[in-house]
Amino acid sequence: MESILDLPIENKIFYAVLVFSWTVYLWEAYLAYRQRRIYRSTMHVPQELGKIMDTDTFEKSRLYQLDKSNFSFWSGLYSETEGTLILLLGGIPFLWKVAGTVTARFGLGPDYEIFQSLSFLMLATLFSAFTGLPWSIYNTFVIEEKHGFNQQTLGFFLKDAGKKFIVTQCILLPVTSLLLYIIKIGGDFFFIYAWLFTLGVSLVLVTIYADYIAPLFDKFTPLPEGELKEEIESMSKSINFPLTKVYVVEGSKRSSHSNAYFYGFFKNKRIVLFDTLMEDYSPLNKDGEPENGPAEETDTPTEAKAKPKNKKQGCNNPEVLAMNSFLCFFLFAVLIGRKELFIAFGFYDSQPTLIGLMIIFQFIFSPYNEVLSFCLTVLSRRFEFQADAFARGMGRASELYSALIKLNKDNLGFPVADWLFSMWHYSHPPLLERLRALGGTKFLFLTQFYLLPEEFVIPNVFSLNLKLYCNGPGPIHF
Repeated sequence: MESILDLPIENKIFYAVLVFSWTVYLWEAYLAYRQRRIYRSTMHVPQELGKIMDTDTFEKSRLYQLDKSNFSFWSGLYSETEGTLILLLGGIPFLWKVAGTVTARFGLGPDYEIFQSLSFLMLATLFSAFTGLPWSIYNTFVIEEKHGFNQQTLGFFLKDAGKKFIVTQCILLPVTSLLLYIIKIGGDFFFIYAWLFTLGVSLVLVTIYADYIAPLFDKFTPLPEGELKEEIESMSKSINFPLTKVYVVEGSKRSSHSNAYFYGFFKNKRIVLFDTLMEDYSPLNKDGEPENGPAEETDTPTEAKAKPKNKKQGCNNPEVLAMNSFLCFFLFAVLIGRKELFIAFGFYDSQPTLIGLMIIFQFIFSPYNEVLSFCLTVLSRRFEFQADAFARGMGRASELYSALIKLNKDNLGFPVADWLFSMWHYSHPPLLERLRALGGTKFLFLTQFYLLPEEFVIPNVFSLNLKLYCNGPGPIHF
C-alpha cells in the first residue's frame, strides 16, 4: 500500500485512468449480463401483452436482442482491451511522433503544432475506422442480415463508409484547427472564446445538417401533399411548434430501420421521416416484403422510432448543455498547465494543445461524464413520461398505444427489461412501462382491438407529437 502512495503523481494519474476505465467497463458488462439473463429466461409473452403480441414475433425479438447483446459484449471487450494496450504501449505519443514525421516531409517543423495536430487527428480517425470496420461489417452483414434488416450490398457499404470518413474529415479538421488557434491566441480567457466558438459551430451544424450534409448519403424529398402532411402541420399549429418543412428520406436503400427526427432551432424547425416508417411510402412494403426495423443500440428496444436520434442526451435543454460546455472549457483552462498530466501519458518534452484536450476531456473528465450521462438519461425518461401524459391529455392515448405496439413489433423490440439495465441505459422507458403509464381502461380496449394487428395502419403523424411538445431548440447529435 505504501508503494502505491509513494508513486509519482503522474503514475497515480495514469493508473487511476486505467482503473476507472475498467471499472466502468465491468459495470456495463454486469448490466449487460443481467439483461442477457432476461433474454434467455423470458420464453413467453408477458400476460399484459398476450393479446397484442404473438408468440412468433416475441421469439424473433428475443433472439435478435440476444444476438445484439452478445455482439456488444465482444465488441466492447475488444474496444476496452485496445484502448488499454494503446495507453500501456505508448500509442498516443507514438502516433504524435508519426504525425510530426508526416508534417516534416512538407517542411513543417515542431513550431507548426496545429498542422501536426491535424495530421495526428487524421491518423487517429483512420486507425479507428480500420479497426472498427470488421465489427461494423459483421454487425451489418451477419446480425442484421440474419434477422432480415440489412438492405446494403458490400460495395454500397464500403462506399458509404468511405464517404462518411471524407465528410467527417472535411468538418473535423477545419473546426479543430480553428479551435486550436483560438486557444493559442485567446490569452487568459481563451476558454470563453473556445466555448462560444464550439457553441456557434453546433448551431451551424444543426442548421445545415439535413439540408447539406445528410443529402450526401441519402435522398431527401419534401413530403407530398396529402392527409399525412396536413395532419402533421395541423398538429404542429395546435401546439405552436414552428414547423417549416417536412422531408422524407430514402433510408430503405441501406436498411429497413424506421426512424424520424427534427432539427433546427428558434422559429425554424423541420421534420425528417424515414420512408421505412410509413406504410404508404416504404418501398419495402411495395415490394411485398415485411416491414422491419431494429432499434438503435442506445435506445430502448421498445421505442417508437418516429423520434429524433439524439435521445441519448434526453430532451436537450440548450441552457444546461451550454453551461456544461462552458464548465468543461473552464476546467480545461485550469488543468492545461499541469505538466504531470502530459507526463502521465508519455509526453515528457512537449505539451501539445490537442493532446491536452484529449487527456482532459476523454480521461480526466470521464467520471464526470459518466455521472452527467446517467443524469441526462434519467431526465430523458422523465420527459418521455411527461410527453406521453401530454398525448393522453390531447385525447391521443389510443393512437400512441397503436404506434408504440406496432413499431415495437416492426423493430423486433423486446418488451421485458432488467430494471437496473433499463435504469442505467434506457433514455426511453420500456414498452410495458409506457403502456402501464398510459394505462386505464384503454389498455383493455386495445388488447381486444389488436387481435388483428396486421390489418391495422398506424396514424404515423401521432408518433411525432411527443417531440413537438417536449423538445426545445437543441443540437442533433449525429
